[in-house]
Amino acid sequence: MNIKKLILQGEGTTLDFKKTITSNEKIAKSLVAFANNQGGKLLVGVADDGRIKGLKSEDEERYMLEKSATQFCRPAIDIRFEEVYVDDKLVLVAEIPESDTKPHYALDEQGKWWAYIRIRDKTVLASRIIVDVLKQTAQPTDQVIVFSDNEKKLLSYLEENGRITLKQFSKLIRASYRKTQKILVSLILAGVVSAHTSEREEYFTQAGGLQAS
Repeated sequence: MNIKKLILQGEGTTLDFKKTITSNEKIAKSLVAFANNQGGKLLVGVADDGRIKGLKSEDEERYMLEKSATQFCRPAIDIRFEEVYVDDKLVLVAEIPESDTKPHYALDEQGKWWAYIRIRDKTVLASRIIVDVLKQTAQPTDQVIVFSDNEKKLLSYLEENGRITLKQFSKLIRASYRKTQKILVSLILAGVVSAHTSEREEYFTQAGGLQAS
């Protein structure tokens, strides 16, 4: 594995750098985010700026990761490990595959379980809509969409405005958040609407498939 080439890519949706593992709760969020998305790699022994710091031993870091994956992630997450030496410095590569039992949840410091996804180089709390999408994509079923007045109003709005939030959609069709969430989940799964999530907001556009940007 060419670690230097990986580092040059920079942190992103499928790659994260960790100088050390210091908290089971914090690293569990990263593991869950990768498993809920496309999978990814953690390079332990690499600073945020890409400098290779190395580890004295991989034992403690590996133990922390395995403990986080089994005790702080629900369902538990499988990790594949590889030790790589770069310029005589040890880097532990932890590879997290995309899960087929989504969604995964991480245990926080208050004892609560939360789902996370990976957005560019950030680990972001998943919204209820995204959690519902993850649940249903893990158990695929044929999606038959009947375009009622509500769906037609949404698509017309998107044609004119380009994007819409849950609050705006709820107001547009004069329905509860729960009802609008169900409509959006169905349209996302059918590839009619895309979800866009950031640390600040979540909005929806016309597109093909689930996106995160």
